[in-house]
Amino acid sequence: MPWNTPGGGQGGGPQGPWGRGPNGPQPPDLDELLRRSQEKMRRVLPGGGGSGGGRLIALVAAVGVAIWLGTGFYRVQPDEQGVELVFGRWVNTTTPGLHYNWPAPIGEVYKPAVTRVNRVEIGYRSGTDFGRAAGVREVNAESLMLTGDENIIDIDVTVFWRIKDAGAYLFEIQRPDTTIKSVAESAMREVVGQTPLQFVLTEGRARIEQQTRELIQATLDTYKSGVEVTQVQLQKVDPPQQVIDAFRDVQAARADQERLQNEAEAYRNSILPRARGEAERLIQEAQAYREQVVADAQGSAERFTSILTAYNEAKDITARRLYLETMEEVMAGMSKVVIEPGVAGGQGGGQSVVPYLPLDRLIREPAPRTGDGADMSSSSGAASAVQGNATNTPR
Repeated sequence: MPWNTPGGGQGGGPQGPWGRGPNGPQPPDLDELLRRSQEKMRRVLPGGGGSGGGRLIALVAAVGVAIWLGTGFYRVQPDEQGVELVFGRWVNTTTPGLHYNWPAPIGEVYKPAVTRVNRVEIGYRSGTDFGRAAGVREVNAESLMLTGDENIIDIDVTVFWRIKDAGAYLFEIQRPDTTIKSVAESAMREVVGQTPLQFVLTEGRARIEQQTRELIQATLDTYKSGVEVTQVQLQKVDPPQQVIDAFRDVQAARADQERLQNEAEAYRNSILPRARGEAERLIQEAQAYREQVVADAQGSAERFTSILTAYNEAKDITARRLYLETMEEVMAGMSKVVIEPGVAGGQGGGQSVVPYLPLDRLIREPAPRTGDGADMSSSSGAASAVQGNATNTPR
């Protein structure tokens, strides 16, 4: 070693790194080193140190502090919220824009995205979770649930949520993603556990989604999680794979039952209105017939009463009128021969036939064709004349 070379020291002994001595190497003089450093600093600084050097150091320190304080400005983007921390404690939540907080290491700012919609998958894992387009992987431990009528059902659920309060999201709950998933699974099991199997499989999907979302939101609000659940979607609602074939047969039978019931309802709806209409028609006809009969009876009674009154006032005239009206009704549809008694020229005051022109028959029968050589008046007279005598009929 260089310091072990002989010579150059007192006594001609070996020389150590800090000087020679009889007892070996000696430690450096710290005061001497500090003095030499100060001298070098004075030579470097302009003015050779003194009061001017102190002002420069203060200026440099002030500039450094100003730069350090300037690093406390930060910008919050439109899709973010700013969470300010001072000595590790949450003190404020800021909105989009330019803000200021103590710089590090005193202060710190987190800026989580609050408009991005996150998702939690229960009962399955999609390929997007692994960054590639893979198939869906079932998680039976999460998807198999017990319904209200003690049946087992296989449900896959997706819960969509976003951050509504960044400070509460970061500091009120631990592991927010795990907490949201646990709360969502618990809420789904509670809702399904109160609902019958058939209702879950058919028309109850929308109602179950709504109830589950409300229950998840209420639970997270009690935790002050700062999370808003935007939507709950039932991806798959099926019986367990072991019994799905038998269940499909049952579903097909129920579908046939509903179809037959609907057809029966349609037939009933088509028959009953017609039957009711027919019954109403018969009732109205009966009522009309009753009113007609009653009216006819009342009219006949009133007519008889009026005739009786007229008969009591003028018996001969009324009897003759009744006779003529009766004969008119009786002989309206038959051929008639009029015999006039006591006509002059008769034998022994007998009776003779009065010529009768049947106008009604002439109206009904077509006129004879021209050239037949028959006289219409003579034909009519011959057709109406009756030879011989007849007994006198009182008029």
